[in-house]
Amino acid sequence: MSKEKFYLISSDILPESILKTVEAKKLFESGEVETVNQAVERVDLSRSAYYKYKDKIFPFNAATYQQIITISFTLEHKSGVLSQLLRFVAEKGGNILTINQSIPLQGIANVVLSVDTAALLIPTSEFVEEIQQIDGVKKVVIVGQG
Repeated sequence: MSKEKFYLISSDILPESILKTVEAKKLFESGEVETVNQAVERVDLSRSAYYKYKDKIFPFNAATYQQIITISFTLEHKSGVLSQLLRFVAEKGGNILTINQSIPLQGIANVVLSVDTAALLIPTSEFVEEIQQIDGVKKVVIVGQG
């Protein structure tokens, strides 16, 4: 079995059906249309072409501009602390990708979040500083970035 190969190609040399597939995917994934049928009709593409290409073409910026940080937290084990933390991340434009939480021991819970910061409304350093001000957050450490 051969490995997949990937290429970076300028969109101006791609066949029209591939470009229309990208547009149809955007319409469907954004919720602008409710079905694949509506998406392909809107961009004037056959369903067979859509299904042929949909799992093989992705916008370059989806991988390029995404910045994910992994943050470890030590939280007090009291009602609402994790909820406040998650609300803060959402309000600042962060998108939580994963949440891992240990069972609280001796009044402390360890939580690790992976956060997509591509749409963050404030600089990452300020984001982390403000998280430390949340009542019940005892420690914040960025353990990974990529």
